[in-house]
Amino acid sequence: MARGLVVMAEEKDPVKLHKTGNTLYELGKYEEAIENFLKASELYQKANNFFDAAYSLFKAGECSFMLKNYEKAVEYFLKSADLSFNKGFDRFGVTALEYARDCYKALAQKEKVEELEKKIKEVKAKLEESF
Repeated sequence: MARGLVVMAEEKDPVKLHKTGNTLYELGKYEEAIENFLKASELYQKANNFFDAAYSLFKAGECSFMLKNYEKAVEYFLKSADLSFNKGFDRFGVTALEYARDCYKALAQKEKVEELEKKIKEVKAKLEESF
């Protein structure tokens, strides 16, 4: 019974989920890590911790990339980028777009690669103007 309470508590704690996700990632247990990162992202968003929510989505994308599930990886990287741009984390959003672009390259989707390269270039130019 006590063990069940610990598991339930961990499922409500995004930091613990995130840390467990990182450990699973390091162990090569990518599918399990994805579950942790997605739960953490959801909880972070509910707590208005949008940077860590975006980062957790990014990590889910990395895990999917490692599994060569490029479609899912693109989905998570683009969600991370959207959240990042919506909350003003533009530099992090660019990184997520670059990873999404790499997934499209792996999928041989040339049009999507070109589309993201254009967007990345636009955002980088905007960021340089702000300095």
